[in-house]
Amino acid sequence: MFASLVRQGGRSAWKGPYFVAFPNLKQALESNIPIVTQARSCTILPNFVGIRFLVHNGQRYIPVNVTQDMVGHKLGEFAATRKKFSYRQTKNK
Repeated sequence: MFASLVRQGGRSAWKGPYFVAFPNLKQALESNIPIVTQARSCTILPNFVGIRFLVHNGQRYIPVNVTQDMVGHKLGEFAATRKKFSYRQTKNK
């Protein structure tokens, strides 16, 4: 394999981006209602800009507001699945 193909990875260009057809997309844009989804692997398209999504992270739904910079990324990239680790030091008596 060529080095550029290995580095690039991802989906084949002729298949196009993976996305889910959301039936209430136009209604969500007009009335600012969030779209609840579990499709973390869905690619963010330019017509998703300005729409609010509630993306499932395995435990709860995380609110994601789509901006222009997010186009081309996946919805799951913006809903973290792991908690941030915080070390609590205890006093030894």
